[in-house]
Amino acid sequence: MIHQRWLRIIPVALVMYTISYIDRTNVALALDPKISSMLRDLAMDDRMKGQAAGIFFLGYVLLQMAGGHLAGRWSAKKLISLCLIFWGACAVGCGLAKSFFQFEIARFLLGVSESCVFPATVVLLTHWFPRAERARANALWNLCQPLAVVASAPVTGWLLQAYDWQTMLMLEGALPFVWLPFWWWFISDHPHDAKWISGPEKSFLETTLQKEADKSNLPATAKVPFWQHLIQKDILVMIVICFLHNSAAYGCMAFFTDGLKTRNFSGIQYGFLFALPYALTAIVMIMNSWHSDKTGERRGHVAVVYTISGGSLILSVLTRDHFWLSYAFMCLAIPGPFAALAPFWAIPTENLPRQVFGPVIGLVNALGNTGGFAGPYIVGWLKVKYSSVAIPFTALGIGLLAAAALSFLLPKSRHPIQPEKETSRA
Repeated sequence: MIHQRWLRIIPVALVMYTISYIDRTNVALALDPKISSMLRDLAMDDRMKGQAAGIFFLGYVLLQMAGGHLAGRWSAKKLISLCLIFWGACAVGCGLAKSFFQFEIARFLLGVSESCVFPATVVLLTHWFPRAERARANALWNLCQPLAVVASAPVTGWLLQAYDWQTMLMLEGALPFVWLPFWWWFISDHPHDAKWISGPEKSFLETTLQKEADKSNLPATAKVPFWQHLIQKDILVMIVICFLHNSAAYGCMAFFTDGLKTRNFSGIQYGFLFALPYALTAIVMIMNSWHSDKTGERRGHVAVVYTISGGSLILSVLTRDHFWLSYAFMCLAIPGPFAALAPFWAIPTENLPRQVFGPVIGLVNALGNTGGFAGPYIVGWLKVKYSSVAIPFTALGIGLLAAAALSFLLPKSRHPIQPEKETSRA
């Protein structure tokens, strides 16, 4: 039986974050000189291209901890509503830029505007989905990341071909304003706030979540200051892993179309070839999260997909003289950082007290997402130096293999996941 929270919370959160991801990734196609005049119009080289794609993440780190804290203590629904307004304005502003400096400022402010959204949404989902469902809930929501590329890349390619990069960025940048009423109408912060949920489902959720909270919260005699949670070894490991997987995810995304330039593809064909590996990513994400919830195991499910992606990225470089073979390895390289998200983010929610994991998730996501700046910037810098993406892509692949090894330093779930009751199945 599919219960109401799966049909109400997940789709609305999925579309909301898909829109935010479109505003991040459409720039990858806009910065491709073969289908867009953006590089020429703003006088950018490859180093500046990587900087323009990555500066978003310098703003993205600023309000992560505050977002996690406010979502837990105030309201995730209201906080994300404010973010929708501000990031829509900044996304449209990117299309209004007339110089490289103006575009950088708009991208930086776009990152600031979106910085609360991720930790707030993770906190929101912990109010609606018990542990036995959490990896699947995280995976279904995080499908926004590959789906944003799959759904938008062909449209973005068409808009670039039919109009120009400014029009494309402004049209796609206005989407948050369209979705804001839906978010406000459909989302509730807690089951007890929702009038649409059935009595048995509400009772099950409140009872189950309270029991999990009681197990996670430290006894009074074992209370430790909040700052001590932030300097634990496990948190440092999570930050390093998050940094490595974001470096790979966004470094590959910003320069993925470089490999397509050897063929005469149209803008729409570029869009479909860019989207294909992200369609595969969506399938891998669902399978990995389902099996993680079924077994209750998290670390291995993170490590396996990192290993496959890291190895495939290196192989795509080694086979770069054979276009379709190299492209096939790239299709296998893209999914890892995304497929690891669901089990990865389930770990802190299962091992930290409820009042702590929101800010911790914000801290890890904030510092880890500096990889979203470092990846494109380093790839762009090394590409200029060596006139090829072979060396930087190999470095990103090695980074993913290192992240796979580090995954086994993360804690196991403190409390075994119990089989779901019939009323909780989705």
